[in-house]
Amino acid sequence: MLGTIINTITIVTGTIIGNTLKRGIKEEYRHVLFNAMGLAAVALGFNAVSNNLPKSQYPVLFIVSLAVGGLAGTMLNIDGWFREVTSRIGTSSNLAQGLSTGILLYCIGTLSIVGPVMSALYGDNTYLFTNATLDLVTSAVLATTYGIGMLWAAPVLFLWQGAIYLLTSLAGNIIPTTLVTELSIVGGVLIAASGFSILGIKDCKATNMLPALVVPVIFFLLKSLF
Repeated sequence: MLGTIINTITIVTGTIIGNTLKRGIKEEYRHVLFNAMGLAAVALGFNAVSNNLPKSQYPVLFIVSLAVGGLAGTMLNIDGWFREVTSRIGTSSNLAQGLSTGILLYCIGTLSIVGPVMSALYGDNTYLFTNATLDLVTSAVLATTYGIGMLWAAPVLFLWQGAIYLLTSLAGNIIPTTLVTELSIVGGVLIAASGFSILGIKDCKATNMLPALVVPVIFFLLKSLF
C-alpha cells in the first residue's frame, strides 16, 4: 500500500500548492490555465484511446459501454447529483467539472490500475511512484482552477487503488491485461469528453457516463462464467 499512500499524498500536496498559488494569479492567467487543462485532458484522452484501441480484442465493447453506461448514468442523473453535492463542499461553481475530470485522470489509466496489482503481487511500486509524480503536477494545475475542493479526489483515488490492491492480495492477479486495455479505452473517451466540457466545446456530461466503466468489468465477469 506504500505506493498508493504516496500517490494520495502527492494529490493532497499538489492541490494545496495549486490552491495557494491561485491567490496570486490574475483572472486572465487562470483562464489560460483553465484552457490548458481542457486541452491536456483532450490530448490525454485521445492518447489513451489511440494507444489501447489497436490492442483491443473487443473493439466494439467500448461503444457498447459508452451507450449503455451513458443511458444508465442519465437515468440515475449522476451529473445532477454530483453537482448538488459539490456545490455544498466547494467555493468554485465548476468544482463538479473539476472533480470529475481529476478523478478520471487520477484513477483511469494503466499506471493507476496496474500499479496496485504490481505492488500487491511483487512489492513493486514503480508504476505507482511514476503515477504519483504525474498526479502531483496535474493536481496542482487543477487546483489553480478549481480550488481546494479538489482535495476530495484524493480519498477517491485511495479507495480505488486500495480496492484493487486488496482484491489482488486476496485473489492473485485477477485483473487481466485485456480488461485494463478496455477500461483505458473507455476512460480515455471520458477524459476527452471532460476536456471538451472544460473548453466549452460541448458539455458531454462525462459524469453521467461514468457507469460505462462498469460495463467492461461485467462483460469480463460474464465471460469468465460461460
